[in-house]
Parts: sequence; C-alpha cells; structure tokens
Amino acid sequence: MLAVLNVLGSMLMLFSVTYLMPIVTSLIYSDGLFVDFVYAALGCLAAGAGLVLATRTHRRELRSRDGFLLVTLGWILMSAIATVPLLIGLPGLTFTDAFFETMSGLSTTGATVLTGLDTMAPSLNLWRHALNWYGGMGIIVLVVAILPLLGVGGMQLYKAETPGPVKDEKLTPRITQTARALWFVYFLITLACIVSLRLAGMNWFDAICHAFATLALGGFSTYDASVGHFDSPAIEFVLIVFMLISAMNFARHFIAWQQKSLRTYATDVEARAMLTIIGISTAGVALYIWLQGVYPSFWTALRHTAFNLVSIATDCGFVSQDFGAWPMFAPMVILMLSCYCANTGSTGGGIKMFRTLVLFRQAQRELFLLVHPAAVTPVKIGGQVVANKIVFAVLAFVVLYFGTVVTLTFMLLASGLDFISSFSAVIACINNAGPGLGIVGPASNYQGLTDFQTWVCSLAMLLGRLEIFSMLVLFTPTFWRK
Repeated sequence: MLAVLNVLGSMLMLFSVTYLMPIVTSLIYSDGLFVDFVYAALGCLAAGAGLVLATRTHRRELRSRDGFLLVTLGWILMSAIATVPLLIGLPGLTFTDAFFETMSGLSTTGATVLTGLDTMAPSLNLWRHALNWYGGMGIIVLVVAILPLLGVGGMQLYKAETPGPVKDEKLTPRITQTARALWFVYFLITLACIVSLRLAGMNWFDAICHAFATLALGGFSTYDASVGHFDSPAIEFVLIVFMLISAMNFARHFIAWQQKSLRTYATDVEARAMLTIIGISTAGVALYIWLQGVYPSFWTALRHTAFNLVSIATDCGFVSQDFGAWPMFAPMVILMLSCYCANTGSTGGGIKMFRTLVLFRQAQRELFLLVHPAAVTPVKIGGQVVANKIVFAVLAFVVLYFGTVVTLTFMLLASGLDFISSFSAVIACINNAGPGLGIVGPASNYQGLTDFQTWVCSLAMLLGRLEIFSMLVLFTPTFWRK
C-alpha cells in the first residue's frame, strides 16, 4: 500500500503540470483566476511531494495487484484535487457538484451540473476541456509514457487502465514507447481537429476546447446549448468525422501513420462494424422521425439525426437538438448504440464493439453446437481465432456490466428519481456518453439531482472508465490476501 502511495505522489506531482494551460489562458484573457490556478497547481505539487517524501523508503517495482489499486486511487484523487479551481472560481458550488464535474471531465463522460458556460471565465472553461483531453487517452497512459522518470514498471498500470479485453497487444517493444506513440497520434489528430473547426467557423478558443472534447469523446462544450449554439452544418460535419475517428482504435491510427497508408483500416473488423451500424441506424432513425413529423424535410431530419446519433453512439455527448423530445423510439435507439459502438483502444466507453462481436460469434457457435455437438468451432473475429479465456472474460464483463446497470438504476429509483431518468442516467454515465433522458436529458443537465444521486452517477462514471473489473477487483477477498 505504501509503495502505491509513493507512485501516487509522483503522479500528483506530474498532474500539477496540467495546470499550465489554464494559467496561460488566464493571463491571455485576464479573467482574474491566474493566482487561483497557480495556488491550485502548487497545492497539487505539494500534496504529491508530501506523499513521495513520506513513503520514500517503500519505493519498489509495482506488482500486478498494485496497478489496480493505483489506477482506482489515482482517478479518484486526481478528480478530487482538480475540483480546487472550480470551487475557487465558482462561489456556491458544492464539493459534490465539483467532483461530479471533474470526474465527468477526466472520465470523458461530458455530463455537467454547470450552467452559464457562455459567460464562464475562459481559464475555467479550458480547464474543463483540458480534463477531457487528458482523460481521453488516459491519465495513467500519460504517466506510463513518462514512467522511466519515476523508476517503476508501467505494464501493470497500462493493463489496469487501458480499455478493452485485449491488453497485451503492443505497438512497440517497450510499453513506454507504446504509450508515447499513442499520445503522439492523439496530439496530431487533435491539432488537425482544431484547424478544421477553425476553418469551419469557430474562433480559436472554441476550436481548441471542442477539439479537446471531440478527440477525448468527452462532450464538454463552452456553451449551455452545446454544439446547437453554432447551428452550423459545416461544424457538425467536422465534428462527426473526428468523433468517428476517435471512436476507432488509436493503434490503427498509429499503424496508418507509421506505414503512411490507409490499408490497415480495411482489415479493422471493429471499425467496419461500427460504421455499418451507425450508418444504417442514422438512416433508419432519420426516416422514422421525418415520418413522425418532427422535421419538415428528410434532409433536415438526416442532418440532426446524424450529428446527435453519432455523438451519443460514440459516447462523445455533444448535442445540437433536444433529441429527448423526439418520439421515444428514436432516443432509446440512440442511447442503446452508446453501449457498444466505440472500438477497443478508442477514447469511447461502453461494452465496446469487440466484445459485442465476440458475444455474437459465441451465440452463433452455441447454436451450431446444438446441431453438431461434436464439432470443434473456435470463435473467430476478422479471421483470427479468439482464445476461450478472452471469450469467458467477455462473458464475465457483460454480466458485471448489466448487473452494475441494474444495481445503480435501483439505487436511483430508491432515491425517488423516475425510471426513465434513473435508467438513462446510469446508461449515459457508465458508458461515459453524457446526456441521458428525462430530467438529465439533452435540454437540461444533471444539476437537478440530489447529492446522493450525483454520487451514484459519479460512481457509474468511474466504473465505466475503468471498465468495472479494475475497480471491483479491489472488493474481492482474494485481492487483499498475501
């Protein structure tokens, strides 16, 4: 435990560097929060240094179980310490709401309890979006990229945080190089998104903030009306393209960059399945709401459906229309897509497309074995055999996923929240998708929840970002046995 606290202290010291962006922003815009951010950064640095000094005699190489504990504690502690600028800059904001906001930022959920974003201090707004961006590729992956400076092994942390069931695939011989490669590609695509949004009509500040949220699939916006504030087909098109890119496996992007070829995408079964499902669903929902008379023309319905469906299906969370007011079939389809469309190794959440494909192939295998019980039929994805241990891990994850959804939904129901709001809030938070339905729908936010309900949603966001296993393993007796 003390060895974990030692590394956690080093992580906090590194995290203090993230305050540089809002500090510079506060200087540029003279919004009066420069000193507050400096104090917050120094406080984070001091807290980290204190932990390192207090546990310096317990410094050692991390074991596998240490990784899970460090990842969980790291996300909780960094979300807690990131509340300081919000608590200082927004008088009257409670710690519960501030923690929800920072957990939503770092977990790339995009749910918010704040209003008045249009007039918020630029440095605070940038801080929210910077949290999105840091959390997108993963705070721990960022630390692993710099981990040689800390003198501890990084594979345990990488496996504990990295989303998806396949965690042993490395792009480079060393895990530190893999983490750096992922962040390099992430940074390049972010720059491309910033320039594209600027050309589409955003100012530089909005372009930077929305690019951060887009690449992280975080969904924060600088306006209460989200992307609907711009009412621009060009901006919506750019965001759709980059949301889909961000929902793909970033390992593919790195390989494409390395090979200077797009050929690798042709073999990506996950990406093909995601694009096919999203394409068919967009056309179907657009046709449905047009026939229901929601919009006067099919092309208007297609525009608004495409943006909002892609945003929620990829677990980003931007909105341009109140899709919660559409006939119930449409928003329920959109919410359902958030459960499984994002790819393994992307910045999205949910079950992931790989697991969905494994479940589908396993169901096919079971049906085949009913007719041919003696046959040997391995599960294959894209022509590659999936080991039975991965199939079993996927089945276990899905059981825990739905069990967690049911449990948290009943907790919200017991607190007095209506069913639609309870269920959609849990689905949106555990998938890190942002807006739900009902009182947490796209036309409102999570401000109307009680403190208890807010903490339940914060827990759902953390469980979703750490993909349940990494956190729930801490509550098993086996974990704590020597």
